[in-house]
Amino acid sequence: MPDEFFAILTFQGGYNTSIVLVGVIALGIGGGIIGVFSFLRKRALISDAISHATLPGVASAFLLGTTLGGSGQNLALLIAGAAATGALGVLCVQWIRDHTRLPEDTAIGTVLSVFFGLGIVLLSHIQTLQASGQAGLNSFLLGSTAALMAGEAQLVGGAALIAILIALLLLKEFGAVAFDEEFAATLGWPVAQLDLAMIGLLLAIVTIGLKTVGLVLIIALVIIPPVAAHFWTIKLSRLVVLAGVFGGLAGWIGGGLSALLPDMPAGAVIVLTAAAIFVFSLLFAPRRGVIAWVMRQLHLRIRAASVRGLLAMAAGYLPPDNLSYRVVRLRGYLDGDARITESGARAAGKMRRQNQLWQVYRNRHPDAALAFSPLAAKPIEDVLPPDIIAALESEIR
Repeated sequence: MPDEFFAILTFQGGYNTSIVLVGVIALGIGGGIIGVFSFLRKRALISDAISHATLPGVASAFLLGTTLGGSGQNLALLIAGAAATGALGVLCVQWIRDHTRLPEDTAIGTVLSVFFGLGIVLLSHIQTLQASGQAGLNSFLLGSTAALMAGEAQLVGGAALIAILIALLLLKEFGAVAFDEEFAATLGWPVAQLDLAMIGLLLAIVTIGLKTVGLVLIIALVIIPPVAAHFWTIKLSRLVVLAGVFGGLAGWIGGGLSALLPDMPAGAVIVLTAAAIFVFSLLFAPRRGVIAWVMRQLHLRIRAASVRGLLAMAAGYLPPDNLSYRVVRLRGYLDGDARITESGARAAGKMRRQNQLWQVYRNRHPDAALAFSPLAAKPIEDVLPPDIIAALESEIR
């Protein structure tokens, strides 16, 4: 099985499997990049409303296709139907938000529930018909790559690449609107049209990813990659690149696992892969990860203990607690008989001087001093400019 999985990941698992995998990777990249703007605009839940609002469109398109004597499984027709009701769902959310006193989250929940309920009713009706291909509609709920044909995968991948290209071409404008729409308006940019374009790209990614990831889980492919990327950077260009990489990785590895295990729902496998990337970022991101945060807190605690111990030694006392005693002892400021060493005396004198400078600074600039901690902050020379330090020293001489 590992050899087969490696063959799939290196595009040696057959023509159809490779084409499907490329399409899923493109979808993941598109979901990550476009999801960045929804994340920055704090509109992550709108993608959930869009995805659930597509279900009646899929069912209606299937009924239309079979009524006209064609195939109800035509992916282009199903995507068009999904896009139509998805757009209608967005319009309903905006109308409820703008014309009632209901907040946006309530509007999203209302539209999501009503449209999804309508879709379930239509699917139940389809199951009572004798139309062929009705069983394949279940793949739109949880996703499936096993049943995806090469032509359908090309449609998904091509549409995703177009959405990615548009997002990258409008990256500067989208970024300005996402961070500060009032500033973007002062630059003369059409904020309303750009906002509509962002929602349109989100709608495109959600609808083209329905058969691959499923409407229940497509929201995760839009939300998780940018959230994971945000642990690593806050710069927009890097955020977009990392979100695209994480989305592509989720599509690549998750799509490969789905091809290896065709009985498993593709959407769940891809989303679990994205979740693994999120957990890795949560733990190991160098600045915002949990481990980095724990290390910073530990460093601050040790520094605070060292400061307490040195200040006590400068006053002629032993460190006041076990932690500060152990810290100054490990740093060689106390010998085995708990006597202050030469290096300890120098460090204690330096710390006493710094503490005196901080006290003078707090007295002269109480508001500004609130931003610093005299115990755990950096040395005063690393915080204040030399001219201010010189003025403070003149007061303690």
